[in-house]
Amino acid sequence: MDSGMISKIQKARQYAEEPERVRIQEMRVLFGGEHDTYEVSFANGQWHCRCLFFQQRGVCSHTMAMERLLAPMIEAPRSE
Repeated sequence: MDSGMISKIQKARQYAEEPERVRIQEMRVLFGGEHDTYEVSFANGQWHCRCLFFQQRGVCSHTMAMERLLAPMIEAPRSE
C-alpha cells in the first residue's frame, strides 16, 4: 500500500470519530422494524416514515431511533 493511501485511511479514521463534521441534508433508508421494513426519510429538516403509526401521529419509533443515531449529523432547519 502506498503512503498516499495510508494517509487517506488515517484521515478517514479521524473523520469517523468526529461526526460533527458531517451535516445530513437529505437521506432515505430502509429500517427493519419488528413487523416489517419501513422507508424512513429526512428532507427539509423533517423526518418521515411510511409506517401507519407515523401516518397517524407524525412520529414513530423508527424516526426517533434515527434521530438518536444521527443527532450530531442532522442539519437543523433554517429559520426564514
